[in-house]
Amino acid sequence: MFPVELPGTKHPVLMWAAEREVEPAALQQLRNIGSLPWVYGVRVMPDVHLGKGATIGSVIAMPGAVSPAAVGVDLGCGVVGVKTSLTERDLYGLHALRRAIESAVPVGSNSHRREVDLKRLGLESGMKTFWEGFKDLHAGVQKLRPRALGQLGTLGSGNHFIEVCVDEAGFVWLTLHSGSRNIGKELAERHIEIARRLPHNQALADRDLAVFLADTPQMDAYRHDLWWAQEYAARSRAVMMGLVKEQVSRHFASANVAYGQSINIHHNYVAEEMIDGRRMLVTRKGAIRAGKSELALIPGSMGTGSYVVRGRGNEASFQSASHGAGRRMSRHAALRTYTVADLAAQTAGVESRKDQGIVDEIPEAYKDLYAVIDAQKDLVDVVQHLRTVLCVKG
Repeated sequence: MFPVELPGTKHPVLMWAAEREVEPAALQQLRNIGSLPWVYGVRVMPDVHLGKGATIGSVIAMPGAVSPAAVGVDLGCGVVGVKTSLTERDLYGLHALRRAIESAVPVGSNSHRREVDLKRLGLESGMKTFWEGFKDLHAGVQKLRPRALGQLGTLGSGNHFIEVCVDEAGFVWLTLHSGSRNIGKELAERHIEIARRLPHNQALADRDLAVFLADTPQMDAYRHDLWWAQEYAARSRAVMMGLVKEQVSRHFASANVAYGQSINIHHNYVAEEMIDGRRMLVTRKGAIRAGKSELALIPGSMGTGSYVVRGRGNEASFQSASHGAGRRMSRHAALRTYTVADLAAQTAGVESRKDQGIVDEIPEAYKDLYAVIDAQKDLVDVVQHLRTVLCVKG
């Protein structure tokens, strides 16, 4: 059944979604991307929906260009998950555990009041060198170093989460979703504005798709800052997971909790990869790499949990898969449609906030995760479904 080709584009746009199920504005966005002269091809995942600049759920391959708005402003946003030795039978006091996690990991716009002890978490390796690189970032963000330091290891808001889940064998997993916080946004917005002003972008149908070209100072500067922000996001997730582990180990002290190897992946990022024998810059905005045998996470909403998957290395998709369920309605529409009572009903059995502040994250605002997984059987194999029992939101 999939993929299907989207008509009306200059370069091939292959979709793992039915055209009739994608909103018209997102289809037009995909046609705009597929008509850029620098594009080799576009792949569209089953969680596709309208985004700023590029469509969320899109994978764009360009041999000598990259569009900063197509990457988005949450550079390096992604997920991390780890299996524990706990089983569902060991779980108790989840409300107290949630409050402990919320105390350890700042959420929303909050920052750590003091720097996290990375040595205690075993995460100090390479951090000094990493922060020394801050002075080489865009001049406009230099004053933001203290804030970036304080937000390392913080959750943010929106669809970002920390969850305790149970797999099909009864083992407990810890998962979380976050990105590069304010510093990633600030870097992205500065480079997007630079790209919009470049002469070769002036005739574009959508100026949000302005690109940097290879072998130019603007491209070099963007890629430098992009790589730094992506590393920041990955390190931030590792710090958060370390803090969550501490709280879990303390809460279940008698169980002597052990932890497996983390899966820590981006789903808003750029990577250099080989596509059809050519080196390309591959932008995944709301998409994951699903290389052969590579493990990844595909989360749903706070009511449907997540999937641990193993990539099948499908070349037709540029070795990619969906990053989640994908929204089926905007945040504003969700707030107009649903109430706190609806949220409580749809998250019954999940220890979580149930208040007006997160009604826009209600499960029915998202697509059916099971259908999204079913649409990409040729992209990933399911390893485990993780059922959410606790969810922290910003």
